[in-house]
Amino acid sequence: MSDVYENCPAFENDKFLLRFSQLDDAEDLVSVYSDKNALPFFNSDNCHGDNFYYPNEDRMRQAIKFWLSSYSSKWFVGWTIIDKEKHEAIGTIEVFHRSANDNFNHVGVLRLDLKSEYETSEEIFTIMNLIVPPTFDLFECEEIITKVPVYAVERIEAMKRVGFKKSTKLLVGTMDGYAYKDYWTINRGVYIPLDDLEAKEKA
Repeated sequence: MSDVYENCPAFENDKFLLRFSQLDDAEDLVSVYSDKNALPFFNSDNCHGDNFYYPNEDRMRQAIKFWLSSYSSKWFVGWTIIDKEKHEAIGTIEVFHRSANDNFNHVGVLRLDLKSEYETSEEIFTIMNLIVPPTFDLFECEEIITKVPVYAVERIEAMKRVGFKKSTKLLVGTMDGYAYKDYWTINRGVYIPLDDLEAKEKA
């Protein structure tokens, strides 16, 4: 598979398109990152105090410029989630390979930010099935982790369906040294392809 930092692939199904984030997404994404009902679900662990609340388009564009710079530096990859029926961006996904001196060394970290109206089990399940399978190879990892707060009941249900399990391990910030909780994890061999899962659920 090609280097994700040289050629970022897009993924899609009938409902959503995941493609590399771009500056023009700011107009749509400001409605995501200014959504106070969505804010509690964003994962800003170890992010220099940024809580990802961007109340206007100028601030949103600054954030996207940082994402693009981070991609050039091979820190992380950002995908914008497009609702194909509405033709608008409704969230983002960030993924990177993590190297650290804690229990989550050499794992893929996945951050999913969604407009609050999309914070439902079915929508999250559909989106995760687009990004989880290729992440193992794209980011050279055998394990993927994502943060799911205890109050995120819809997200918890979706992650369980995908195959994630809650971990008791803490993630220690590589920059701030703080120990963060509420991480869920899935290993490569555990993931069940969506087609197989749907067949099992119908059986």
